[in-house]
Amino acid sequence: MDEAINKANALIEALGYIRQFRGRIVVVKLGGSLMETDQAQRELLTDVVFMATVGMQPILVHGGGKSISAAMSQAGIEPQFVQGRRYTDERTLAIAEHVLVRQINQTIVATINDLGSEAMGLHSLSSCALLAKRTHLQGPDGRKIDIGFVGDISEVNAHLLKALCKEGTIPVIAPIALDQAGGKLNVNADTAAGMVAASVKAEKLVMMSDTHGIFGDQNDPKTRMSRLNETEVRKLVEDKTIVGGMLPKVEACLRALKAGVGRTHIIDGSFPHSLLLEIYTDEGIGTLITNG
Repeated sequence: MDEAINKANALIEALGYIRQFRGRIVVVKLGGSLMETDQAQRELLTDVVFMATVGMQPILVHGGGKSISAAMSQAGIEPQFVQGRRYTDERTLAIAEHVLVRQINQTIVATINDLGSEAMGLHSLSSCALLAKRTHLQGPDGRKIDIGFVGDISEVNAHLLKALCKEGTIPVIAPIALDQAGGKLNVNADTAAGMVAASVKAEKLVMMSDTHGIFGDQNDPKTRMSRLNETEVRKLVEDKTIVGGMLPKVEACLRALKAGVGRTHIIDGSFPHSLLLEIYTDEGIGTLITNG
């Protein structure tokens, strides 16, 4: 009986949030370890289908860096770096596109459809929601340095995304963009998620990470910061508390907030039902980043 009562209480707690977010767009960025196993991915996508079923309008943006690195290794390609950024030649881009579109994106779409919702893959081999300009680094002499087929997002097809959401279809976006000439460019998935959330004026942006949010001490889980504002986040970046792979995530959150997105979250996607717990409960489990 106690277990049944606890379940009923959880539903009541969720009711207010379900009403609040019904009909609102939530952008979810999928990445990290949850992309590596079918089980973890299916569990997370079950949460996404739940969101859609109760009236939210999810948009998914996924990465796939580890899978791309594995495919490159199998092909005997050694990664090349310029100023710490991976150089992407035509062969590397072709592998990235195959992994991101043919493997990851199609699997996500098929799983969502199997779970009872409708999804549509948006990528470089079908309808593409991302436009980008080629990225160049600045050399010490002021000259532009080429890093291959890598892009910075210049435009998001918000009209297409909103139309799909209105029809009850979940857009699933792979981070391969097109340039103005129809060429293909690899873009950062975290950055893409932030740009998508900003362009559709999403209610929320949720970044699925391999950690339970932002920590004051990376080696101490007890130092998780459950809530931060923009000023506090920028200070943590300046003092090097936020470094490495967390940087593009917080930058995407700040960009989305500046564009009018209500709230942004960084949570651990490998934790069971982390997405639902962050959105539909009072406590949450990750780091909430707000304006201020």
